[in-house]
Amino acid sequence: MEFTTADAVKIASVQFENASGDKAVNLEFIRRLTQAAVARGAQVVAFHECSITGYTFASRLSKDELLDVAEPIPAGPSTQALIQIAREHNIVVLAGLFEKDAGHRIYNTYICVSSSGLHAKFRKLHSFISAHLSPGIEYVVFDLPIAGSSWKAGILICYDNNVVENVRATALLGAEIIFMPHVTMCTPSSRPGAGFVDPKLWERRHVDPTTLRAEFDGLKGRAWLMKWLPARAYDSGVFVVFSNPIGMDDDQLKNGCAMVIDPFGDVLDECRVLGEGMALAVCTREKLRLAGGCRYREARRVELYRDVIGKEHRAELNVSWLGK
Repeated sequence: MEFTTADAVKIASVQFENASGDKAVNLEFIRRLTQAAVARGAQVVAFHECSITGYTFASRLSKDELLDVAEPIPAGPSTQALIQIAREHNIVVLAGLFEKDAGHRIYNTYICVSSSGLHAKFRKLHSFISAHLSPGIEYVVFDLPIAGSSWKAGILICYDNNVVENVRATALLGAEIIFMPHVTMCTPSSRPGAGFVDPKLWERRHVDPTTLRAEFDGLKGRAWLMKWLPARAYDSGVFVVFSNPIGMDDDQLKNGCAMVIDPFGDVLDECRVLGEGMALAVCTREKLRLAGGCRYREARRVELYRDVIGKEHRAELNVSWLGK
């Protein structure tokens, strides 16, 4: 069945092992993997949270050190390099980095660029990993910059997606596709089965992939993710583009699982390789119309819970562990 650009968009979600603090190396990974996505027909390619800078290493940096890593957007060299990558391959690219503003505030930021420049910038609402990070204060919904397309997209970074109101709010603002870049899984938590995965298993992945796969797919990783991620797509009737690094992010091993989920909560494609790779899927507007989430939004009786949802509460979240 043939679709027009207005009806469908082909999106790649990429996983790779980033180098902590080495933006030049990571941008070269992004350039090469963008080229691979284009060769497979992708119109949009999405990378993980802080894919340009690395993520976990920031927990050890002073504010001055983190300011040295962070860049202004869009004037900074990394944003300009990303625009050049998009221009070289005529594709929309989304990636993450640490941003600094004129007031020396630092943000965990995710951007969308095309050959014509910067189209969207989202600052993580629930910023962990470093006390020097400032939280974002707004949702972002934007037009995907694809010729002949009218697709609306939103961005939520990692823990932002665990707070269900953020996903619903982004959908209510018009997002049909929500990009969800992460650095997640394989970290300690109060949830049953959570914990680190031994980095030695990554080093031995070519001779013993079975043991590593069991750890990656169990409650430390994918089994936990699949308890909630498909529900975000299903309940709000949106496509979800999930990206996550694979391999070592500083001293923590991550398990990838790049995937695209449709508004029915079904996985359209998922990267299952124990290394760099991508999920590639066609998102069709017809599914948005047919999905239950569309009906659920229309059936809301906001007068019943407007004051409940908006009520002030005392934050009691224990953030002593700065992972997710």
